[in-house]
Amino acid sequence: MISDRLFVYGTLMRGFDHPMAKLLSRSADFIGEARCRGRLYLVKHYPGLVLSGDPADIVFGEVYRLRAPDALLREFDMYEACGEGFRPPTEYIRELLPVTLADGSASEAWTYLYNWPVTELPRIASGKFLDR
Repeated sequence: MISDRLFVYGTLMRGFDHPMAKLLSRSADFIGEARCRGRLYLVKHYPGLVLSGDPADIVFGEVYRLRAPDALLREFDMYEACGEGFRPPTEYIRELLPVTLADGSASEAWTYLYNWPVTELPRIASGKFLDR
């Protein structure tokens, strides 16, 4: 079963006046705040999430339930420039990863992982894009 959940940690979160954030809020149900293991970097005006093996590395975001997952994930793949027709290595790749909701329950959700080198990028140590 393909997951109908999407974990967002940047410009797709609530409060952003971005057309894709508006599409998400219109087409999905907000489940709640969540976190995953990873490191957050400031790419440009948007963040990139990189997986980490260190339990102390936490990225904070939000989980949504997509009402039409296949169609919406195709839209977001195009937005993140990792959909069909983009040449690898794409800047982002979509993967399923474990996320923990605010109530402590675990879930799996799609998210977009940053796929390019981060050596030159500033790290967002708090793991919260809004705190940068």
